[in-house]
Amino acid sequence: MEYVTLNDGNKMLQLGFGVFQVTDLKQAEQAVSDALAVGYRLIDTAAAYGNEEAVGAAIKKSGIAREDIFVTSKLWVDHFTYEKAQQGIEDSLNKLGLDYIDLYLLHQPYGDTAGAWRALVEAQKAGKIKSIGVSNFAPDQLTNLELMSSVKPALNQIEVSPWYQHNESVDFMQGEDVQVEAWAPFAEGKHGIFTDERIAAIGKKYGKSNGQVILRWLLQRGIVVIPKSVHKERMAENFDVFDFELTAEDMQVMAALDKNESQFFDHRDPQAIKNIFGASIKALRD
Repeated sequence: MEYVTLNDGNKMLQLGFGVFQVTDLKQAEQAVSDALAVGYRLIDTAAAYGNEEAVGAAIKKSGIAREDIFVTSKLWVDHFTYEKAQQGIEDSLNKLGLDYIDLYLLHQPYGDTAGAWRALVEAQKAGKIKSIGVSNFAPDQLTNLELMSSVKPALNQIEVSPWYQHNESVDFMQGEDVQVEAWAPFAEGKHGIFTDERIAAIGKKYGKSNGQVILRWLLQRGIVVIPKSVHKERMAENFDVFDFELTAEDMQVMAALDKNESQFFDHRDPQAIKNIFGASIKALRD
């Protein structure tokens, strides 16, 4: 297993397991239990996913020492004020059934990020959170947050896949010593990513699948990655990526796949923000 060291000195596993869109609590608990059995020790969830309880239950039942599991969760925008963020942190701790969370993120760059960030900083000082960071922040948004606080985010979790390589953002974050973490590394299977012949040709040399090549490519870019699956055999396949290394030529082939377009939506588009987050923001104001 490979690790990265965050800018606060804490170590983090580079390959983890995500539970985005696993909304059935029984299925989510089983998925995390299976992932832990396979060998994963980094588990990524969020308040917005609605499955923190299931993640906590699986961790408790695993029998694995707490210090051996790295748990990430995220605060949703409906708690983006100083006071509400304090409550959101407590809610996540209670739902997870944990005394501390290893990494806690602001899930989106909207609303009172300064107030919410201040609550995260205080929770970190109190030992409730080990490391704090953000998700889906563009370089300018990250810079703005940094200027409002003496504590720099340790990590930024953003969409990164072969179709959306996010090179400018990745380069900026790495230059700022902010760890990049990739969500949706497989672009939810869009554009035939699991059968793409160019990726398959690389995989054939090593006896690896397209998914394994993609994960290896991200790891070699110094990016933390959290693939999701509810199938134990796929979890095991995704975990089996530390016995080969892509060549410089392989990396160039992967780099040429970039479509430079999100496979989901533009986080900077005002209408997208209104459509997807408007209800949460309205509830926060009310």
